[in-house]
Amino acid sequence: MLSIYQLKPAFQNLLRPGVQRLYEKGVTANQVTLVAAVVSVVLGILLAAFHPYTWLFALIPLWMLLRMALNAVDGMLAREFGQQSKLGAYLNELSDLIADSALYLPFALLAGVSPLLVVLVVVFALISEYAGALGPMVGASRRYDGPMGKSDRAFVFGVLGAGVACDLLPAVWIDGVLALVFALLLYTLYNRVRHGLAEAAHSSDSK
Repeated sequence: MLSIYQLKPAFQNLLRPGVQRLYEKGVTANQVTLVAAVVSVVLGILLAAFHPYTWLFALIPLWMLLRMALNAVDGMLAREFGQQSKLGAYLNELSDLIADSALYLPFALLAGVSPLLVVLVVVFALISEYAGALGPMVGASRRYDGPMGKSDRAFVFGVLGAGVACDLLPAVWIDGVLALVFALLLYTLYNRVRHGLAEAAHSSDSK
């Protein structure tokens, strides 16, 4: 199914000149990964501590855009400039999970929003990413199947953040969006397992 992740190559082409300059200045992929994770956690703590000031949630869409760029940058530095490493692989997966959780959980503190739905979305976001990362263990590639991958979740929560900040989204609407995200996460999990198994079976038959 279509996912925002499929737009990544075009996005990378826009960033490539800037990535070249970062490399020339000695910036590494792991540094970019860690910066994105640390800023996400700090922002999540800020939103949790001051959640009654809902205008602060406008920071989420702004940071999501920048974070998506940083995620693309760290991958390009790693692949195109020989900075791939086992440590980098761990940092890339774990940092994204930590950052996503930190940015999504503050929504559970908003008045009228179901904390259960927020927690379910966070938990199944973690599970779906784990399922994607398990691909190589069964002989498949790292699976990024949608319809609710990392980029898609970033887009949804960016829109929710903007809506909360502008006081345009009643709590019942937010709950409705979260319920839909949860359902799509379940389908994403199914897709990643199904396609991973199919890819592994095809690889096995080809040998």
